[in-house]
This record gives sequence, C-alpha cells and structure tokens, in this order.
Amino acid sequence: MPQLNPSPWFFIMITSWLALTLIIQPKLLSFLSTNPLPNKTPKPTNTTPWTWPWT
Repeated sequence: MPQLNPSPWFFIMITSWLALTLIIQPKLLSFLSTNPLPNKTPKPTNTTPWTWPWT
C-alpha cells in the first residue's frame, strides 16, 4: 500500500510546518494592529424586563 509509506510526504510536511512556525509566523506576529482597541470601560446597558401579555 503506497499510502502507508511516509517517505514521500513526511519530509515535505515537516519542512512546511517548520517554515510556518519558525519563519512565517514570527513575521506575521510582528505587525502592529492598524486599529488598536480603545481602553474604555464598557458602559452597562440598562435593560428592562419583557412584559408578556398573557401573564
């Protein structure tokens, strides 16, 4: 069964994961967000209970 032989695809999978984690991911994480979140505290919303007509 050729699908059980890991030699053709295992090296490609390992090198692609290493390239992703060691090269591409740090470059992507180094970018700063262009729209930073404000440091405002959220205001609590005033909710009123629903009055059901049949109760």
